[in-house]
Amino acid sequence: MSDFELEIKRLVIDTLNLEDITPDEIDSEERLFVEGLGLDSIDALELGVAIQKTYGIKISAKNEDLKEHFSSIRNLANFIAAERKEMGA
Repeated sequence: MSDFELEIKRLVIDTLNLEDITPDEIDSEERLFVEGLGLDSIDALELGVAIQKTYGIKISAKNEDLKEHFSSIRNLANFIAAERKEMGA
């Protein structure tokens, strides 16, 4: 697990107040929504806002790949890193 994936796991846990889970218990490839971690659409909105604030990126609902980007910690880490690189951060 990369340090960035660990950072995102902590962000997910803190943002969504997941008290009974640690970053080590989340597999980076595990599905975040419905099955796997079991997040829902409200969690997605909260997480999206937290990511935008924390990493200074814009997340557009018009992005056709958004569902895939948010499907796992690893995909989310890759998406954030790519967006930050694109913005020159």
